[in-house]
Amino acid sequence: MNQTDNMKNVSNSKGNNLQADVVIVGTGVGGCFSALNLSEDLSIIMITKSDLESSDSFLAQGGICVLHDDDDYDSYFEDTMRAGHYENRKESVDIMIRGSQDVIHDLIGYGVDFAKEDGKLLYTREGAHSRPRILFHEDITGKEITSKLLAQIKTRKNIQIMEYTTMTDILISQGACAGIEAETSDYKKIYIHADQTIFASGGIGGRYQHSTNFPHLTGDALDISKKHGIRLEHLDYVQIHPTTLYSKKPGRRFLISESVRGEGALLYDKNGNRFVDELLPRDVVTKAIQEQMKKDGTDHVWLSLEKIPKEIILSHFPNIYQHCLEEGYDATKEWIPVVPAQHYFMGGIWVDSDSHTSMPNLYAVGETSCNGVHGKNRLASNSLLESLVFAKRAARKIMSEKQMNKATA
Repeated sequence: MNQTDNMKNVSNSKGNNLQADVVIVGTGVGGCFSALNLSEDLSIIMITKSDLESSDSFLAQGGICVLHDDDDYDSYFEDTMRAGHYENRKESVDIMIRGSQDVIHDLIGYGVDFAKEDGKLLYTREGAHSRPRILFHEDITGKEITSKLLAQIKTRKNIQIMEYTTMTDILISQGACAGIEAETSDYKKIYIHADQTIFASGGIGGRYQHSTNFPHLTGDALDISKKHGIRLEHLDYVQIHPTTLYSKKPGRRFLISESVRGEGALLYDKNGNRFVDELLPRDVVTKAIQEQMKKDGTDHVWLSLEKIPKEIILSHFPNIYQHCLEEGYDATKEWIPVVPAQHYFMGGIWVDSDSHTSMPNLYAVGETSCNGVHGKNRLASNSLLESLVFAKRAARKIMSEKQMNKATA
């Protein structure tokens, strides 16, 4: 079946029809930042498959990267390329790094409270980074950023949010995206007609038995894109996070942030021996853990925070400390069991440097997109930054095209 066979004729759509200038699928940082960078004279509808707080953006613990200073550019670029096995799209890496300081300035303007020391921003370091360049808010940076962006979204009269609404298809008119088809929690079909559509629907963790992602994130936009011949890229580039809290309970795995190892946490085998450099890229550490578990015949390895001062654990990692305590482990006194789990998707819907897909009037941002920043393996704490930088570019491209169309009308 070709693309033409799959097309939906907008004029023949039946059911509840809604109209907007822009429809955004997803309410994580990518979707929210896109909306906030669009003009307030545009009507915007945002949908999310679950409730507003059930996006992986809320789960990001470690922090968000930023170009520390001009002298940091070369090392930041190299760190990102090396982590991605030099399969990164260089133009995209450059765009992300050079756009980082403006994005942080925007976030602070929205009220995001990054950690400070003596009134100055405090930077931490994570695995595969050659220097500290990561801003954070305790160990719930994603929650801090996303909640502040959502608070801004709720003040905008031009933005309508629909929770528990699942995209089931896109609308197509003359070969271009013309909005989406969706289904509400009570199985009601709706058709949202829009001049521009942005996919910001997150990752694919719901397809895996063990994942740090919310289970409802199943890559719906990918399936729809494949159906309509929209270009996809690197679908096999899936990152496994080396350290999640080991549990026999069903459901999402709790992430033990990379920044814990950046602050000095060490990995041990069943005999109490170190077996890997904890600050190597995630895929390397993951492979070492998997090999060690196979060698030892165990379901997990051990992570020790004993070299991190107790006050740092309680102030920098309070959420991790509390969650481990609830599972029966006091991270200030004893080792905690950890195991690798699916964490992040580097592939996705191919986009250009402005987050535009191969279909007219359709954009993709965040984890569902593939702009090539991450290459084959994402550098720690680049995900929030990448989503924000390219969400802003999508919004600006939409605005520039709208102004261009006005000028030629």
